[in-house]
Amino acid sequence: MRILLHICCGPCATYPFEVLESEGHQVDGYFYNPNIHPYTEYLRRREAVEKLAAGTSRRVIFSPRCDFDEFFRRVVFRESARCRFCYDQRLKQTALVARKGKYDAFTTTLLISKQQKHQLAREVGETAAAEVGVKFLYRDFREGWKRHWELTDEYGLYKQQYCGCLYSEYERFKQHSAESV
Repeated sequence: MRILLHICCGPCATYPFEVLESEGHQVDGYFYNPNIHPYTEYLRRREAVEKLAAGTSRRVIFSPRCDFDEFFRRVVFRESARCRFCYDQRLKQTALVARKGKYDAFTTTLLISKQQKHQLAREVGETAAAEVGVKFLYRDFREGWKRHWELTDEYGLYKQQYCGCLYSEYERFKQHSAESV
């Protein structure tokens, strides 16, 4: 199959690329993440994906659109459900790119993280697939959690400290400051 892999960051892309390619699939990446803030963090994560692509000769499509404003419009006053809106924005866009590029299916690196809402990512991916008309390839990549960190070190990729959104960054610092009191 030709698969379009939504990439949230370089480290999380390592294992899904490896396992899907080992199964004989042709896998291209797609970097579209309007949730990542601040902009300097967005650039660091994009550079890590560029480094991974260059170092492995993998093809990655980088969206020219950032859509930061759209991300905030979707989430504001609905912060408790922000992950649903975030996943929806990114996975629906990935499905649209997959359809336009005539891919057989799309999937996401969100499915490797132990910090992401795994079942929610699956549900949103399946909904986007049904709406757009491209198959969502569900795979529980968390089995490769250890391997993805080994590959991250091997490729020398930037390791981020939060999921990417402004809210998660705030929660990380809020938790850290509460622990030090």
